Amino acid sequence: MDLSNLKPAEGSVKNKGKRIGRGQGSGKGGTATRGHKGAKSRSGYSKKLGFEGGQMPLQRRVPKFGFKNINRKEYQGVNLDRLQQLVDDKKIKGNIDFDLLVSLRLARKNEMVKILGRGELKAKLKVTAHKFTASAKKAIEAAGGEVITL
Repeated sequence: MDLSNLKPAEGSVKNKGKRIGRGQGSGKGGTATRGHKGAKSRSGYSKKLGFEGGQMPLQRRVPKFGFKNINRKEYQGVNLDRLQQLVDDKKIKGNIDFDLLVSLRLARKNEMVKILGRGELKAKLKVTAHKFTASAKKAIEAAGGEVITL
């Protein structure tokens, strides 16, 4: 090793190439690699999302249809056969509430739960949820259970 092959340690030097726009003497002055004129050469330029160089953007070319109801409420469905399976697996006993459904990962904490009527329920359960279908309500009460709407 001698003075001719000394180098700084790997990763210790942070300057990334030439400094742009620091005068003619730097070799990157003048237009500072931005070319001549146009929006991209000016300060403060930022391309709009979906901009296609002046061509009509895809989101405006494609025909629109349908309707999105901004007041729609989304429910996470839980079927009766799933509840019966949890009873059979001894994961739930008499009461089912929202916190229990979240802990069993049948719903997330910010979702609303709707109990659906698919399957058969044999266990006597006290079920608490945001909504129930008519068939689910009937099946829970027929099994001797109780329905509580949040």
